[in-house]
Amino acid sequence: MRNLQTVKTGVSQIRRKDGSLTDNDKDAAEELCNAFKEAFTIEADAGGVECENQEHPEHHGIHLNEVEFTTEAVFRKLIGLDSSKSPGPDGLHPHLLKSCAKNVARPLMMIFQRSFQTGTIPQDWKTAVISPIFKKGLKTDPGNYRPVSLTSVPCKIMESLIKEELLSYLNETKAVSSHQHGFVKGRSCLTNLLQSFEEWTRALDEGYGVDVIYLDFRKAFDSVPHRRLLKKLKKCGLPDSYLKWINQFLTQRKMKVSVNGQCSSWIDVISGVPQGSVLGPLLFLLYVNDLPDWIINSMRLFADDVKIWVKLDRDDSSWKLQRDLYKLCDWSDSWLLKFKIEKCKVLHVGHNLPTRYYLRDGHIDRELETVAEEKDLGVHTTADLKHSVHCKRAAAKASVILGMIRRNFKRLDKENFLTMYKLYVRPHLEYCVQAWSPNLIADKECLEKVQRRATKMVLGLKSLPYEERLDRLGLTTLEQRRRRGDLIETYKIMKSIEKVDYRDFFQLADSKYELRGHSMKLFVPRCRLNVRSKFFSQRVLSDWNGLPQTVIDADTTNSFKNRLDKVWPDMGN
Repeated sequence: MRNLQTVKTGVSQIRRKDGSLTDNDKDAAEELCNAFKEAFTIEADAGGVECENQEHPEHHGIHLNEVEFTTEAVFRKLIGLDSSKSPGPDGLHPHLLKSCAKNVARPLMMIFQRSFQTGTIPQDWKTAVISPIFKKGLKTDPGNYRPVSLTSVPCKIMESLIKEELLSYLNETKAVSSHQHGFVKGRSCLTNLLQSFEEWTRALDEGYGVDVIYLDFRKAFDSVPHRRLLKKLKKCGLPDSYLKWINQFLTQRKMKVSVNGQCSSWIDVISGVPQGSVLGPLLFLLYVNDLPDWIINSMRLFADDVKIWVKLDRDDSSWKLQRDLYKLCDWSDSWLLKFKIEKCKVLHVGHNLPTRYYLRDGHIDRELETVAEEKDLGVHTTADLKHSVHCKRAAAKASVILGMIRRNFKRLDKENFLTMYKLYVRPHLEYCVQAWSPNLIADKECLEKVQRRATKMVLGLKSLPYEERLDRLGLTTLEQRRRRGDLIETYKIMKSIEKVDYRDFFQLADSKYELRGHSMKLFVPRCRLNVRSKFFSQRVLSDWNGLPQTVIDADTTNSFKNRLDKVWPDMGN
C-alpha cells in the first residue's frame, strides 16, 4: 500500500522562458534551479518597521538556557531516526546512523558542542540537494513546484536539540502569537478551522455577514531575508550564542536541484529558511509572528497560510478590512515578504453585498478575486458554510483509495482489511471532521456509503447486512464516530490540552440553576440558524452534558476515551 500510495509526479519537461520545453533531466533541473533562484530576496539593509501597537513578549526574568548537548540526548535522537528517509549531500544515511547509535552518539555530541560554542557549522551541513515537489497546475510550469531540501542528517539532529530549547523558552514567555496554529504544540489545522468557523457561524446567527480574505505569500519560506529575521529573533530575547549559530546556519548556503538523478549547477542561497530542515518552520513562524499586531480585525495563521475577516454590519464595515489590507501591504514592503496577489481570494460568507478589496502592487491597487468556494487548510469552504461540497470531495478521495485496494488485493481477511481501511481510507472521511461534520441526511449518507462498500470487500461478509458487517469487524457507523470525536475534542479544549481558550466556544452553566450533572456542565444557548445550531460548539452540548462525572474526571485523553467507551459501548473503535 505504501508503494501504491507513493506520489508519482516526477518532473518530465519544464517550459523555458522562451516557451520551449526541456528535452532532458539535466536541463529540467537547471530550469527549476533558476526558477527557485528568482524567489530569493536581495536584502540591501537590515530594515523593517515595527508596529506602533506591537506588544513585545514579556520575559519576566526568563532567560534562554544554553543548549546542553549530552550523549544521552544525542543517542535518543539517533535511535528515533526514520531509516526509510534519504541521506543528505554528505551521504550519511539515517539507517547507518541509527544502527551505529551507540558508537557515534558521543563523537556527534562533541561536534555539536564545538559547533555551538564557536558559532561555526561544517560546510557539508550548509549544502542541500533540492527535490522539486509538484503542487498543482501545469507540470511544465516551474512555478508549480515546491523546493524541499535534503540536508545533512547529523545537522538535523543538532537542529532538533536546539529547537527543543527554543520551544521551551517561547512557551514560557508566550512569545508565539495565539493566532498562529502552525507547528505549535496544542494547535493544529483543526483548532484553526474550529476557531474560524466558530466566529463566522456566530456572526451569521446574529444577522451579520462576513467577508473573509485568504492571503498567499509569494514563495514565503524561500524569500525570508536573513538580517531582518535575525533582528526579529533578537527582539524575542534570543542570546548572542543562538543568534550567531542561527546566522551561520542560514548564510553561505549552497543548493542544487536533482531531477531523476541528474543535478543542476550549485548556486548560492541568499535568503529563506530551508524547507525540509527542522528549524526552518519555527524560524518562519517567528518572522511572521507580529502580523496580527498590524490589524484590528480577526486573523488566523497556519505558518504562511493567512486569513483575515470582518463582520459586516449595516454601516458596511468593509472599509475596516481594506484598511487592514493596506497595513499588511506596509508590513510586506518593510519586511520584504511579498503577497502573490493573483492567489489571494475573497469569500463573501452569508451575504451578497458588492464589497471589493484591493492589495497594493507597487503604486497600483489590484482588486482581489471573489470566489464562491475556497480550500481552507484542506477543507472546502463555501459562502453558505454548508459542507456538502467537502463531503462529496472527501467521499470521492476515499473511494479512489478504496478502488485501488480492490484492484490490488483480491482476497482480504478481517485483519488486513482493518489495517488498510483505518490507515488509508477512513482518514479522508474524518480529516478535521469536527469543523465540517455534515448535518444533511444526504451528506451523511454520502460518507457512509464509502464505509458500506468497503466492508463488503472482506471475505465472507458481502451478503450480510451492514450493521452485522460492522459488528463482526468491530467498527461503528461514521456518524457514531463523529459524535465520539466531538466529545474527545471538547475534552481537550476544556482541559487545555488544545492550546485555545475554551471560552471561545463554550460557557460554563450557572451552578445556581444547573443542580444536576457533572462539574463542567455547559450552558446551552438558543440558535437562530441551522448552520449555527449544527456547528461543533452547539451540537456537542447535549452529549457532553449527559456524561457522568467519572468520565469528565479522566486525567488524560486516553483515559477519557476508555471511560467514554465504557459508558457508550457503541461509540468505540
